[in-house]
Amino acid sequence: MDRIFPIGFFDSGVGGLSVYSRFKSDLPSENTIYFGDLKNMPYGSKTKEELLGFARRILDFMAANKVKAVVIACNTSSATVYDTIKNEYDFKIYPIIQSSAEVIANMNIKRIGVFATLATINSHVYKRELQRYNTNIEVTEIACPNWTSYVEGGKTNSEECIENIKLMMSEMNSYKPEKIILGCTHYPYLLDTLSKFAPTDVFIDPAEIFVEFIKKDLNISGLLNDSKTTGKEQFFVSANPKEFVSNAKLFYEVRELPAIA
Repeated sequence: MDRIFPIGFFDSGVGGLSVYSRFKSDLPSENTIYFGDLKNMPYGSKTKEELLGFARRILDFMAANKVKAVVIACNTSSATVYDTIKNEYDFKIYPIIQSSAEVIANMNIKRIGVFATLATINSHVYKRELQRYNTNIEVTEIACPNWTSYVEGGKTNSEECIENIKLMMSEMNSYKPEKIILGCTHYPYLLDTLSKFAPTDVFIDPAEIFVEFIKKDLNISGLLNDSKTTGKEQFFVSANPKEFVSNAKLFYEVRELPAIA
């Protein structure tokens, strides 16, 4: 692998841009390819077999574009397909859950909550990975199947969204967690409403931890692009490029319509 080769990112839609934005802020010289799978979103309600098919198609596309690594900027894919596909390609694959769990598990927390999609919660990957590094940690997992669509649809301030968050937070607070992981890249964009029901510093956005992990690993592996110029950005979608650009505004400024691939 050459250090100037691009790094790929993928998600079901624009939510992965929350990870991508942090990455580009920290490592602006890296060349990047972002793939939003709008044709098949949302991922949270899909079966493992379906998600494997989506992931392999996207990873094949990344391989054809000679990436040096791929970032699974999607908790659902990280939870359900990573263990199956991690050795199928000759480039590094960084999953958001597994990469950030060790850091979170060592934060000296006794009780932690996880909000995530149904597929992520059903996989119990957060609980498994957190307890792998801290056997004493108590993990409460709650699925929030509507939250992604609230963010993607620009309905974060709607009465329906607020009432749904209130209901979920009431259930979560009954377990008295010290911290709550926002286990979907879309969920940090609901923080204003979430903070009405718990202090802001209770919530953990894994994206920040994840990007720091990737940065360190690229450096150790000799794959960090040390160029002084700004890296090239490429955006692709499986459908609806105009919708992608419109919804992306909340996360990152995409200046041109992405190509359909």
